[in-house]
Amino acid sequence: MPENDQPMWPSSDEDRSSSGARKTTPMALPDPPASASEEPGVPKVTGSEAPKGSWFAPNVEPEPIPGLNAPAEEPPPPPTPAKQDLADRLGSRKPEPKPEQPPAEPEPEPAPVAESTQYIEVKQKLEEPAAESTQYIEAKPPEEKPAEPKSDAQSTQQMAPPQPPKAPWVPVERNVWPGEQPDRHDEPQSDKSEAQPWREELQLWREEQQRREEQLKRSEPPQQPWAQRLDVPDDRRPALPPEPPRGVVPPASAGSLARPMRIEPDGQRFDAEATVGIERPTQFPGAFQQQPQPRNEPPVEPPAEPAPAAAEEPPKKKRKGKIIALVAVVLLLLAGGGIAAAMPKVSNRLGLPWAPNAPKGDSPDPAAATRQLQGPDTAGQAPTANGVKSVLSGPAGNSALGQLNGSVVDPVSGTTLWDHSAATAVTPASTTKVLTSAAALLALDPNTRLSTKIVQGADPGTVILVGGGDVTLTALPLGTESPLYPGAAHVDDLVAQVKKANPNVKKVQVDLSLFKGATTAPGWAAGDAPSTFATQIGSVMADAGRQDPKNNNSMRVPNAGSALASTIASKLSASPGGQAAAPKDAKVLAEVKSAPLTELVSDTMELSDDVLAEALARQVALATGQEATFAGGATATIKVLKDHGFDVSGVKLSDGSGISGENKIPAKLLTQLMAAAAAPEGKNPNTAKLRAMLAGLPVAGGSGTLADKRFETPQSQAGRGWVRAKTGTLTGVNTLAGLVLDQDGRVLVFAFMSNGSDQQPGRDAIDALATSLRKCGCS
Repeated sequence: MPENDQPMWPSSDEDRSSSGARKTTPMALPDPPASASEEPGVPKVTGSEAPKGSWFAPNVEPEPIPGLNAPAEEPPPPPTPAKQDLADRLGSRKPEPKPEQPPAEPEPEPAPVAESTQYIEVKQKLEEPAAESTQYIEAKPPEEKPAEPKSDAQSTQQMAPPQPPKAPWVPVERNVWPGEQPDRHDEPQSDKSEAQPWREELQLWREEQQRREEQLKRSEPPQQPWAQRLDVPDDRRPALPPEPPRGVVPPASAGSLARPMRIEPDGQRFDAEATVGIERPTQFPGAFQQQPQPRNEPPVEPPAEPAPAAAEEPPKKKRKGKIIALVAVVLLLLAGGGIAAAMPKVSNRLGLPWAPNAPKGDSPDPAAATRQLQGPDTAGQAPTANGVKSVLSGPAGNSALGQLNGSVVDPVSGTTLWDHSAATAVTPASTTKVLTSAAALLALDPNTRLSTKIVQGADPGTVILVGGGDVTLTALPLGTESPLYPGAAHVDDLVAQVKKANPNVKKVQVDLSLFKGATTAPGWAAGDAPSTFATQIGSVMADAGRQDPKNNNSMRVPNAGSALASTIASKLSASPGGQAAAPKDAKVLAEVKSAPLTELVSDTMELSDDVLAEALARQVALATGQEATFAGGATATIKVLKDHGFDVSGVKLSDGSGISGENKIPAKLLTQLMAAAAAPEGKNPNTAKLRAMLAGLPVAGGSGTLADKRFETPQSQAGRGWVRAKTGTLTGVNTLAGLVLDQDGRVLVFAFMSNGSDQQPGRDAIDALATSLRKCGCS
């Protein structure tokens, strides 16, 4: 038996059993001996009543106490505690220090009260800090052992063994946090029985259990309490002595118990509730799983963690919805793909078996084929004048034609088949370009290219743009072909060459001295330049002065040569310097050239390009020694045609484009030029040069000026694709000069000139005349 379990014998017969009934006296416990087991010995102190007649009995009758020596009475209900968390309610947190109060008057000491079951917490401080813990110590009755009588002074203190040399004695107090002062009984206390705290704790524990059960019903994981009892594994738990029968207190020699026990005053023994005041250690995860159970009730299993399937039920529903949506999308894609595959174009492209163009059998062996272009028939029966007259007599009488002049010629024989005032010169409008183009092809080399240069100026920072007559230079970026002038040179090419040759250009000037005289011709209206078809004529410009390089009917810029110089200056980060004459033998910094002459003539005929026609007329003038003016171009054109054997009687020209209403040309000259261009090879010496003129003739209903609003009436639809001709239109003037293939496969050339007619009715009437020749079996 430990030394502190020795009984204390009173020194006199004076009753002192009730002197400490209202006090809590510290009990010091020694450190366990080194040879003892790892678990410290726990003395067990159990209050008991002395046998009657013993000298332990009091000298006076004790005061009746309910539940002990008097019938029990129902204790008054405890006051409702303030709302707080479970840790506070179980006293697990350190109590705040109470304010000091003056000592109260001593009250008379009541009779001894039987001690209720008490929990005693001991915080032992071992040598290693990790060993510090709080344990339950169960009170055991001391073994009776004879001891020497002690004095009155010694009897006022309970067993206090001498201090051990290593560890200090720890006072043990009921319901006192280790290290704090005990709640002395000499302070005013309530009338509540000392047996009430464990009932309150039991009630609080049951409320906690009820709350946990409600959490389990809601399938919510219960909140783990902040402090729980450490559950030691069975393989590491020390063997326990056999449990004694109920009501029998095990002797102290039975050794320390593995678990703290709670002993009721009637002798019944129960496992103590969960430890109060111990924070749950974090270094033992998963070790605190068992919850305290109320007495005489089956243990409550800890709530099982929800099954993963149940927890993932909402995601499964979402996943199911996603799968359904995915399947729907796949089905839609498959359906769309099936529909697309069923379409002829898609199935043909993919080479599917059900494609319309899929081979239905074995591919045939390739057959030899010889491709050979064949010209019109020249050996068959020739057309006759009577045949042509018969088909033209009706359409030629249409009053919408106004004054009609015309001629039809067989180019193979050179025979005139129909003549309607063909020798009378009338206003030709744009058919003037037939004369200008023919003169250019006859006077110039067909491979002639017009040059544009930039040369060094008077000072190193000045350059001069020198115009060579090319008006097809395009402002489109390098690599972008001009849709109006195929093969045209690029302004950006010029700029790139200059940057390489002279990177420090400060000023850009322009030399327009190649073309002389006025920039507009006699007979031009004030609104003709600039307009959608012309501008002031100069020796250099971009896209014939069009603001939109891709639109033939785009508005033209005024003074297009100076505008181009400003554009180049901007690209060189320089300033425009106006017009200036380039020095002779000046250093050439950059040079570009136009497409060949044959291409320029073709562009002139197809687009009916007035600016390009005027540039070509000036090239004819320069080639023949004439001044490059409107008048010089007109004179040179007539001279060149006459020199090549064409009848120029009655011809009068003011420009090379036909904008001027002062121009006069007979239909006879137009058919002569067309017949020479369409004649069989070797028959006419001019044919080889003039053949290029036919390549640019617009096709009825297909290209150029015959593409829109032409050959659309029932009388003219048969000529679509067969008639090729140059158009001419001015106010009151409609002309058409070209060729057509008749029903016998023979070529017929014609020129129809209507003066005094309205524009659209006159056009429709002339189209019907040309279509009549297509329907002709004129032999």
